[in-house]
Amino acid sequence: MLLTTLYIIGITAEAMTGAIAAGKRHMDWFGVMLVASATAIGGGTVRDILLGHYPLGWVANPQYLAITCLAGLFTTMVAKWVMRYHKIFVILDSVGLIVFSIIGCRIAMDMGLPAMICVVSAVVTGVFGGLLRDLITRRPPMVLHKELYASVAALAGGMYYTMMHFNYPELIATVATLVIGFIIRMAAVQLGWRLPVFKLEEESQQAIAKAEVQTESK
Repeated sequence: MLLTTLYIIGITAEAMTGAIAAGKRHMDWFGVMLVASATAIGGGTVRDILLGHYPLGWVANPQYLAITCLAGLFTTMVAKWVMRYHKIFVILDSVGLIVFSIIGCRIAMDMGLPAMICVVSAVVTGVFGGLLRDLITRRPPMVLHKELYASVAALAGGMYYTMMHFNYPELIATVATLVIGFIIRMAAVQLGWRLPVFKLEEESQQAIAKAEVQTESK
Protein backbone atom coordinates (compact mmCIF):
# COMPACT_ATOMS: atom_id res chain seq x y z
CA MET A 1 0.00 0.00 0.00
CA LEU A 2 2.83 2.42 0.89
CA LEU A 3 4.72 1.74 -2.34
CA THR A 4 1.52 1.98 -4.41
CA THR A 5 0.66 5.37 -2.94
CA LEU A 6 4.17 6.69 -3.41
CA TYR A 7 4.28 5.22 -6.92
CA ILE A 8 1.16 7.16 -7.92
CA ILE A 9 2.65 10.35 -6.45
CA GLY A 10 5.90 9.61 -8.29
CA ILE A 11 4.38 8.98 -11.72
CA THR A 12 2.19 12.08 -11.36
CA ALA A 13 5.21 14.28 -10.58
CA GLU A 14 7.28 12.69 -13.36
CA ALA A 15 4.44 13.14 -15.84
CA MET A 16 4.24 16.82 -14.98
CA THR A 17 7.98 17.34 -15.48
CA GLY A 18 7.67 15.53 -18.80
CA ALA A 19 4.82 17.82 -19.82
CA ILE A 20 6.96 20.87 -19.01
CA ALA A 21 9.72 19.49 -21.25
CA ALA A 22 7.15 18.99 -24.03
CA GLY A 23 5.89 22.54 -23.55
CA LYS A 24 9.39 23.92 -24.01
CA ARG A 25 9.41 22.15 -27.41
CA HIS A 26 5.99 23.61 -28.31
CA MET A 27 4.31 20.22 -28.66
CA ASP A 28 0.57 19.72 -29.09
CA TRP A 29 -1.60 17.97 -26.51
CA PHE A 30 -0.87 14.53 -27.92
CA GLY A 31 2.87 15.25 -27.68
CA VAL A 32 2.38 16.43 -24.10
CA MET A 33 0.62 13.19 -23.13
CA LEU A 34 3.22 11.11 -24.96
CA VAL A 35 6.19 12.74 -23.24
CA ALA A 36 4.43 12.79 -19.87
CA SER A 37 3.65 9.07 -20.07
CA ALA A 38 7.10 8.14 -21.39
CA THR A 39 8.70 10.03 -18.51
CA ALA A 40 6.49 8.51 -15.84
CA ILE A 41 6.09 4.89 -16.92
CA GLY A 42 8.74 4.50 -19.61
CA GLY A 43 11.31 3.08 -17.22
CA GLY A 44 8.98 0.34 -16.07
CA THR A 45 8.03 -0.44 -19.66
CA VAL A 46 11.67 -0.81 -20.75
CA ARG A 47 12.34 -2.99 -17.69
CA ASP A 48 9.40 -5.30 -18.40
CA ILE A 49 10.43 -5.70 -22.04
CA LEU A 50 14.06 -6.46 -21.14
CA LEU A 51 13.12 -8.96 -18.44
CA GLY A 52 10.25 -10.52 -20.36
CA HIS A 53 7.87 -9.50 -17.58
CA TYR A 54 4.38 -9.46 -19.07
CA PRO A 55 1.87 -7.98 -19.15
CA LEU A 56 3.54 -4.56 -19.06
CA GLY A 57 2.83 -2.58 -15.90
CA TRP A 58 0.54 -0.04 -17.56
CA VAL A 59 -1.23 -2.77 -19.55
CA ALA A 60 -2.05 -4.67 -16.37
CA ASN A 61 -2.98 -1.38 -14.65
CA PRO A 62 -4.31 1.01 -17.33
CA GLN A 63 -5.24 3.50 -14.65
CA TYR A 64 -1.56 4.41 -14.40
CA LEU A 65 -1.53 5.40 -18.08
CA ALA A 66 -4.67 7.45 -17.53
CA ILE A 67 -3.08 9.21 -14.55
CA THR A 68 0.02 10.19 -16.52
CA CYS A 69 -1.98 11.48 -19.50
CA LEU A 70 -4.29 13.52 -17.26
CA ALA A 71 -1.35 14.85 -15.25
CA GLY A 72 0.30 15.95 -18.49
CA LEU A 73 -2.82 17.78 -19.69
CA PHE A 74 -3.36 19.32 -16.24
CA THR A 75 0.18 20.68 -16.37
CA THR A 76 -0.66 22.69 -19.48
CA MET A 77 -3.11 24.67 -17.33
CA VAL A 78 -0.81 25.20 -14.34
CA ALA A 79 2.59 25.31 -16.06
CA LYS A 80 3.57 28.67 -14.55
CA TRP A 81 2.83 27.37 -11.05
CA VAL A 82 4.77 24.17 -11.69
CA MET A 83 7.84 26.11 -12.87
CA ARG A 84 7.57 28.55 -9.98
CA TYR A 85 7.56 25.76 -7.39
CA HIS A 86 10.11 23.62 -9.20
CA LYS A 87 11.83 22.63 -5.94
CA ILE A 88 8.72 20.72 -4.85
CA PHE A 89 8.99 18.61 -7.97
CA VAL A 90 12.68 17.98 -7.34
CA ILE A 91 11.66 16.49 -4.00
CA LEU A 92 8.85 14.44 -5.53
CA ASP A 93 11.16 13.32 -8.34
CA SER A 94 13.67 12.11 -5.75
CA VAL A 95 10.97 10.14 -3.96
CA GLY A 96 9.82 8.73 -7.29
CA LEU A 97 13.36 7.69 -8.21
CA ILE A 98 13.75 5.60 -5.06
CA VAL A 99 10.25 4.13 -5.32
CA PHE A 100 10.79 3.16 -8.96
CA SER A 101 14.14 1.61 -8.06
CA ILE A 102 12.63 -0.48 -5.25
CA ILE A 103 9.80 -1.67 -7.49
CA GLY A 104 12.24 -2.56 -10.27
CA CYS A 105 14.41 -4.53 -7.88
CA ARG A 106 11.38 -6.26 -6.35
CA ILE A 107 10.05 -7.40 -9.71
CA ALA A 108 13.42 -8.87 -10.71
CA MET A 109 13.68 -10.61 -7.33
CA ASP A 110 10.21 -12.09 -7.74
CA MET A 111 11.39 -13.51 -11.07
CA GLY A 112 14.29 -15.23 -9.28
CA LEU A 113 16.97 -13.26 -11.11
CA PRO A 114 20.57 -12.77 -9.81
CA ALA A 115 21.55 -9.84 -7.61
CA MET A 116 23.29 -7.92 -10.41
CA ILE A 117 20.22 -8.14 -12.64
CA CYS A 118 18.02 -6.97 -9.77
CA VAL A 119 20.18 -3.86 -9.37
CA VAL A 120 20.18 -3.25 -13.14
CA SER A 121 16.40 -3.60 -13.08
CA ALA A 122 16.27 -0.95 -10.34
CA VAL A 123 18.39 1.44 -12.41
CA VAL A 124 16.42 0.88 -15.61
CA THR A 125 13.12 1.46 -13.82
CA GLY A 126 14.36 4.59 -12.10
CA VAL A 127 16.28 6.21 -14.93
CA PHE A 128 14.94 5.26 -18.34
CA GLY A 129 11.82 7.41 -18.11
CA GLY A 130 14.00 10.50 -17.91
CA LEU A 131 16.18 9.21 -20.73
CA LEU A 132 13.15 8.71 -22.97
CA ARG A 133 11.88 12.20 -22.13
CA ASP A 134 15.19 13.78 -23.10
CA LEU A 135 15.50 11.71 -26.28
CA ILE A 136 11.99 12.62 -27.43
CA THR A 137 12.52 16.32 -26.68
CA ARG A 138 16.01 16.21 -28.26
CA ARG A 139 18.15 17.36 -25.36
CA PRO A 140 21.21 15.79 -23.68
CA PRO A 141 20.13 13.16 -21.12
CA MET A 142 20.16 15.02 -17.82
CA VAL A 143 20.45 11.84 -15.75
CA LEU A 144 23.91 11.19 -17.23
CA HIS A 145 25.66 14.49 -16.64
CA LYS A 146 24.14 16.19 -13.61
CA GLU A 147 24.05 15.38 -9.88
CA LEU A 148 24.06 11.75 -8.73
CA TYR A 149 20.97 10.11 -10.18
CA ALA A 150 21.50 6.74 -11.84
CA SER A 151 24.04 5.84 -9.16
CA VAL A 152 21.44 6.62 -6.47
CA ALA A 153 19.05 4.22 -8.19
CA ALA A 154 21.77 1.56 -8.18
CA LEU A 155 22.47 2.21 -4.50
CA ALA A 156 18.78 2.00 -3.62
CA GLY A 157 18.37 -1.23 -5.57
CA GLY A 158 21.46 -2.73 -3.96
CA MET A 159 20.39 -1.72 -0.47
CA TYR A 160 16.88 -3.09 -0.89
CA TYR A 161 18.15 -6.36 -2.34
CA THR A 162 20.70 -6.80 0.46
CA MET A 163 18.17 -6.19 3.23
CA MET A 164 15.66 -8.57 1.67
CA HIS A 165 18.39 -11.17 1.12
CA PHE A 166 19.17 -11.09 4.84
CA ASN A 167 15.49 -11.51 5.66
CA TYR A 168 14.68 -8.05 6.98
CA PRO A 169 10.93 -7.42 7.07
CA GLU A 170 9.83 -5.93 3.75
CA LEU A 171 8.37 -2.82 5.38
CA ILE A 172 11.67 -2.08 7.16
CA ALA A 173 13.68 -2.69 3.98
CA THR A 174 11.36 -0.43 2.00
CA VAL A 175 11.30 2.44 4.50
CA ALA A 176 15.05 2.29 5.15
CA THR A 177 15.82 2.33 1.43
CA LEU A 178 13.40 5.19 0.86
CA VAL A 179 14.85 7.33 3.64
CA ILE A 180 18.53 6.73 2.93
CA GLY A 181 18.13 6.93 -0.85
CA PHE A 182 16.14 10.15 -0.57
CA ILE A 183 18.69 11.75 1.75
CA ILE A 184 21.56 10.89 -0.58
CA ARG A 185 19.72 12.19 -3.64
CA MET A 186 18.76 15.48 -1.96
CA ALA A 187 22.30 15.91 -0.62
CA ALA A 188 23.59 15.42 -4.17
CA VAL A 189 21.21 18.12 -5.42
CA GLN A 190 22.09 20.57 -2.66
CA LEU A 191 25.84 19.97 -2.66
CA GLY A 192 26.32 19.23 -6.34
CA TRP A 193 27.67 15.70 -5.83
CA ARG A 194 28.43 14.00 -9.11
CA LEU A 195 30.61 11.26 -10.51
CA PRO A 196 33.93 12.17 -12.20
CA VAL A 197 33.29 13.57 -15.66
CA PHE A 198 35.05 12.38 -18.80
CA LYS A 199 35.59 15.55 -20.81
CA LEU A 200 37.21 15.38 -24.22
CA GLU A 201 38.13 18.84 -25.47
CA GLU A 202 37.44 19.75 -29.08
CA GLU A 203 41.15 20.23 -29.79
CA SER A 204 41.81 16.73 -28.51
CA GLN A 205 39.05 15.36 -30.71
CA GLN A 206 40.56 17.06 -33.76
CA ALA A 207 44.01 15.71 -32.91
CA ILE A 208 42.61 12.19 -32.55
CA ALA A 209 40.76 12.48 -35.87
CA LYS A 210 43.93 13.74 -37.58
CA ALA A 211 45.95 10.88 -36.15
CA GLU A 212 43.36 8.36 -37.35
CA VAL A 213 43.49 9.84 -40.88
CA GLN A 214 47.29 9.64 -40.92
CA THR A 215 47.16 6.03 -39.72
CA GLU A 216 44.67 5.05 -42.42
CA SER A 217 46.78 6.68 -45.16
CA LYS A 218 49.90 4.65 -44.28
